[in-house]
Amino acid sequence: MTPRANALPTDAGELYYSYARPADGALPSLSRQKGLLGIITFQTGFVGEGDGAKPEGILQIPLSGRGDDLCELWKTTQPVLAGTFGDITYRCSRDFLFGSIALAVADLPAGNHGLIHPPLQNAAELAYQQIFSLLDRHGYPGLLRIWNFVPDINGVSHGLEHYRQFNIGRQDAFLAHNRLPSRQNIPAASALGSVDGPLVVYFLAARRNSVAVENPRQISAYHYPQEYGPSSPTFSRAGWVDLGQQKILFISGTASIIGHQTRHGGNVAAQARESMANIAAVVAETNRVAAGSPYDLNDLSYKVYLRQFTDLPIVRAELDRLVTPKAPIFYLQADICRADLLVEIEATAGVLHGGMA
Repeated sequence: MTPRANALPTDAGELYYSYARPADGALPSLSRQKGLLGIITFQTGFVGEGDGAKPEGILQIPLSGRGDDLCELWKTTQPVLAGTFGDITYRCSRDFLFGSIALAVADLPAGNHGLIHPPLQNAAELAYQQIFSLLDRHGYPGLLRIWNFVPDINGVSHGLEHYRQFNIGRQDAFLAHNRLPSRQNIPAASALGSVDGPLVVYFLAARRNSVAVENPRQISAYHYPQEYGPSSPTFSRAGWVDLGQQKILFISGTASIIGHQTRHGGNVAAQARESMANIAAVVAETNRVAAGSPYDLNDLSYKVYLRQFTDLPIVRAELDRLVTPKAPIFYLQADICRADLLVEIEATAGVLHGGMA
């Protein structure tokens, strides 16, 4: 029997993720692990087994190839089934669903009602429409965390920056599925630039909704003024979810922004410090909202995106001062959603298992 969306069954499954550094050729065997929901690899030129097909459950993100040579693994203690829905590939257990979608931007038709929209806007709307339809059909209302990789995110076409095109399509899909900020249906998210290729989105959903958490130092992204584009970015600063045995915190991609304005332009060290100050503020707000589940910066695992990978020693030195050396930190090179941002940091607590291998 499928549990009700907000029920907390006594035998609720647990959710784990870890970073792994597999030996050459080991990814296919990792994809056959019991309880695997998905593997994210940021390596380039991945080749699968046999005829070269990509093993099931592995998603490759088209980044520049610079960064820690690690993969991100998501697992659960429950039995997992694989499936497809439209352009989405997913794996699900009784309590969790983990999926991904990659859409070739140039190949998409015009938008709804025959209106001609920029292809990237169409891609974002179509991707999110499919995600929401999948979750609605299978009864996973809680979209906990979503990661977006936008090709040439700071580039301009059709008279509009690609990230702003993406935000229009994303928001249109949220509105079409009645997922409004006032109803706490906005997930934690990140949006980074990929070097080329499709729009790639991967996501984690559950039977239970998360509680959206905002940052008192920042304006909520969905309330940004129109100087940042016709549609505001649709995400919360963090999401906290009580799964019974686990209390999980997902912190969105966080940068050097106070209010709605970028701070410390051109100074990557100061931007890293400000980003961590924002994460600290989100952690404090979570501790206020979710009383009884205290977190601090040393409880988190981090993924750090650098616009210029040559900035790695500077950013690493700043984080080394602020968090314990035991905290897992994964560094990657990627463009950030604003051209004046040099670093973005996301974080998670309550699900890390196994550290780095």
